[in-house]
Amino acid sequence: MNYTGPEKRRHPRVKARFIVSYRILDEVDNVDISQTKNLSLGGMLLTTNKQFSIDTNLALEIRLPFDPNPIMIIAKVLDSREISKDLIYDTRLIFLAVDERHRKVIEETVDYYIKKG
Repeated sequence: MNYTGPEKRRHPRVKARFIVSYRILDEVDNVDISQTKNLSLGGMLLTTNKQFSIDTNLALEIRLPFDPNPIMIIAKVLDSREISKDLIYDTRLIFLAVDERHRKVIEETVDYYIKKG
């Protein structure tokens, strides 16, 4: 099902797969690894192996091509939908905290994929 309503995003989004490790912010361990389905300066769509409640805060580490070090991000769950019964979920996130250097790396990555088409 494709969304056909008005575009609400403030930032362009690119379909790109990057490795992400994620955990609920308040939990020290319980880290899982997945990949993005798309990415923008304001958020991402991530494939997860469990459903998250809306407003859950996640700590993310994402590896992007323009920085050898993982980028640390705090994000909030906007939506988490079951794609494959009890197995795969599409989890939409909005970024809450990204430092300026990491923000620039995300912007460079998104710009590169937009130009690449």
